[in-house]
Amino acid sequence: MIGMSCTQFGAYDPEAVMEMVSKDFELWEIFSEADGAVTRFSSRFNEIKGNYSMRYSIHAPIGDINIASLNEKIRETSVEEMLRTMEHANRMDVRTITVHPGLYSMILLDVKDRSVEISKRSLKEIEKGAREYGVTAAVENMPSFVVMMGQTPEELLDLIDGTDLMICFDIGHANTMGKIDECIDAFDGRIANIHIHDNAGKHDDHMTIGDGNIDFVPVLSKLRGYKGNYIIESRNMGSAIESKKRLEGIIRQIVL
Repeated sequence: MIGMSCTQFGAYDPEAVMEMVSKDFELWEIFSEADGAVTRFSSRFNEIKGNYSMRYSIHAPIGDINIASLNEKIRETSVEEMLRTMEHANRMDVRTITVHPGLYSMILLDVKDRSVEISKRSLKEIEKGAREYGVTAAVENMPSFVVMMGQTPEELLDLIDGTDLMICFDIGHANTMGKIDECIDAFDGRIANIHIHDNAGKHDDHMTIGDGNIDFVPVLSKLRGYKGNYIIESRNMGSAIESKKRLEGIIRQIVL
């Protein structure tokens, strides 16, 4: 199923967003930030979700969150927020949660190994929480940016090694690393969610599909075995709608 998500929707009334998204999509990945935080509106969500013929997934919060923080209090609070998000997802009967693997220190450049170990510890706690709340936690590969962890398939797989955590494969992020094919090969059988958007190969621009340099026909052909959702991560609703039209055309081309 093709769904959509937009980070800016976290600043809007979630009920208004549900009304807007439902006109063009059957799946909304809720970006759980600010007014859109599921920890704030899960009760209201349950009251009104029957008004909309949609399915849902959740992107866990990323603002002010760092599960790899060198500051233990910040790490604990970040993990706690992940667990609270999963708890409310359970109440909402939403089963897929995308999480980020954490950030390296912006100040201390020589402690990356320490950040990796901290992230691994946090991810094991998140794995335990996912089992407790009956949700699938999918850790996302990150774009080319100096403080981002899990940019390459090797880095991400190392972070989740020894866990049953799944992966959210972000095609646009992989393109900024020049590693789309490598990610598909490395993540085979472990992808629980896919984020799809375009860029020119350098920055995480979240362009409308077809406006960047990603050749989606061979990419989606290689993902034929994947049976899950494609979440269009757009900058606005108009871009999401146009991306959906183009994505549907690409899928028809592959099928034919």
